[in-house]
Amino acid sequence: MYDYDLLVVGSANADLVIGVERRPGAGETVLGSDLAVHPGGKGANQAVAAARLGARTALLARVGDDDHGRLLLDSLREAGADTVGVLVGGAPTGVALITVDPSGDNSIVVSPGANGRLTPSDVRAAASLFHASRVVSTQLEIPLETVVEVVRSLAPDSRFVLNPSPPRPLPSEVLAACDPLIVNEHEAKVILGDSAEVSDEPEDWARLLLAKGPRSVVVTLGGEGALVASSAGVTRVPSVKVEAVDTTGAGDAFTAALAWRLGTGEPLAEAAAYAARVGAATVTKEGAQVSFPTAAEVAEL
Repeated sequence: MYDYDLLVVGSANADLVIGVERRPGAGETVLGSDLAVHPGGKGANQAVAAARLGARTALLARVGDDDHGRLLLDSLREAGADTVGVLVGGAPTGVALITVDPSGDNSIVVSPGANGRLTPSDVRAAASLFHASRVVSTQLEIPLETVVEVVRSLAPDSRFVLNPSPPRPLPSEVLAACDPLIVNEHEAKVILGDSAEVSDEPEDWARLLLAKGPRSVVVTLGGEGALVASSAGVTRVPSVKVEAVDTTGAGDAFTAALAWRLGTGEPLAEAAAYAARVGAATVTKEGAQVSFPTAAEVAEL
């Protein structure tokens, strides 16, 4: 019935990375390493991660008609993702300017570029993709009105997964469609606002988030795994202990894996446990998309 296990609607960026001894202050110039350019953006990351695992995956996004856009398209195709929904033109490809110091701390400035031009009308024009997809996943690096249109375009039997990053208040229409809403600690606190101050326990955050309307909630806890919450209760999901090298993209890989496994009919806790293994495998390598594991590599954990 479905041509795709997962349709990702979201951002596609070129990550421009420079290593620095220290980040500059106001009015200061510092010398850095050679510039490294990598394919990134939460939408493209999720699509590549899912395709690497073997999911039939499509991406609905917008890139510029430029070298960065071609870099992203090449990375998606190499992973096996369908780029039929990737629109080209209208603005330069989105760019993330990243400086990284010796401790691994980074500073990031994002120019949304073409990501900001992915419009509700683009979503409506892609109706055939939505009806061909078992699960639809998105994030908030595209306009919020576009995310609302994604919810309105879902096929009757498809499932909607949202990672609200970067976090912002969400309309009730979007929250009610989430199954699940996937957040880390920071994102949970932003969405909950003052409500988050009543407890330091992630289980309580999950219950409070669930009360806002999502059908289910997943709170990711880094090396501590995750927890899942639904009307059936709250369950802890352990992670696999690994030596972390680079956490870039781990959250995107987790979300992609979870969305795919839910589409296969796996229960939420089991899908989250698999996604935690995918996230663990991701952090053992440097980089984002280049670090995403295959299903065989996940099985080796």
